[in-house]
Amino acid sequence: MTKPSQDEIEIATPEEQRAAINDALLEHLGENWRKDWILVHDANDLVRVHQGEINIDFQADLLANVEIIERPANPLQLSGRNIALMIIGTFLFLAFTIATLAGVFG
Repeated sequence: MTKPSQDEIEIATPEEQRAAINDALLEHLGENWRKDWILVHDANDLVRVHQGEINIDFQADLLANVEIIERPANPLQLSGRNIALMIIGTFLFLAFTIATLAGVFG
């Protein structure tokens, strides 16, 4: 086994990348980030969290340097939430109507 020379670059392992991302998450979002943020993507080299209308990506490169990218949520994410709420509301209305017709309330 040879010792790497000064010109050679040591590539970080996936575990080192993940450890760097975990440190950045704690530093940037705090200890209780799991309570406040939704974990959207979870990999050794990229973690994406979401809250409200904000996405934050924590991306580690091959040297385990972490880049933090904050972006607004895309329209598809926001419209998907609205569509889900409309579907839930429709089913609740339908269930209430069926219950009323069946005489459950009176």
